[in-house]
Amino acid sequence: MAEPESTVINTNVKQKDPSKALVIAVTTRAIFNLEKEHKLYLENGKEEYTRHQQANQDKPLPPGTAFAFIQAVQYVNEKILENNPAEKDLFDILVLSNNSPESGVRIINSAKHYGLEISKFCFVSDEDSTQYLKSHGVKLFLSADRTDVCNALQRGVSAALVFHQEVQAPSTPLRVVFDGDAVLFSDETDRVFQEQGLEGALRYERAMEAVPMGEGPLKAFAMHLGRMHKKFSPEKSPIRTYLVTARSGRDMGVRAIKTLREWGLAIDEAFFMDGAPKGPILAQIQPHIFFDDGLHNIQGAQNVGVPSAWVP
Repeated sequence: MAEPESTVINTNVKQKDPSKALVIAVTTRAIFNLEKEHKLYLENGKEEYTRHQQANQDKPLPPGTAFAFIQAVQYVNEKILENNPAEKDLFDILVLSNNSPESGVRIINSAKHYGLEISKFCFVSDEDSTQYLKSHGVKLFLSADRTDVCNALQRGVSAALVFHQEVQAPSTPLRVVFDGDAVLFSDETDRVFQEQGLEGALRYERAMEAVPMGEGPLKAFAMHLGRMHKKFSPEKSPIRTYLVTARSGRDMGVRAIKTLREWGLAIDEAFFMDGAPKGPILAQIQPHIFFDDGLHNIQGAQNVGVPSAWVP
């Protein structure tokens, strides 16, 4: 696979081994607040946008939705290296951008301004920049563009759509919340529910209780996160993971727990909401990122200021 048009290596950052690291790719609009600039691009075209970015290249962009998540990931790297300076199993962040390198100078300067540990900036002029994800070993892709996310998922890369919102940066440790069906797990039960209603779904779950659920689009990312988690004792870990699912604990919780056990994936806390709104519990957890396939749940999370990523 050809390299992107222009890959800028960040020499300020120690480069990671992509075959060992958990590589996360974020687009510029996911990590920085570029809503004003994006509007300019849509209304006045690429040349006007490029001129604006060049004129403001020394003015740092404000943080975007995934910014606090990337900062918390950096904190995890610090703690891993404190434990073992030779450790290779680290987070590796690269920025994927449809900008030209000329207009990308502002992106690089903004990352340096905030001290973000981004190892590479890839400036791609192709319509579909997701074709480069596999060649970089990307395990999670966060974008503010729905087409990008769908393309990445079709390429077999864990991906989610980040919605613009004002985010208060929560403190460390890194806190990640996963929904269950169609995110960590496959959507098999959801499909039964659509066709046969709640009674049908309950019957299906009872019949399948001993059979682990299929893999969802974010399973691979969650498993790698779980491996990093195991490097620490539970009370010292810089990572906390949560399952917040619409399933009821009494009727549909057992299979979820058995599936996680079968996978060897330890989750710190699990909440079986039985269809209740997720916003209040998310407000309490204050995660750096919340993954869900339901837009109503994403809306509920946004209403309480939680950075959210939709898995379509």
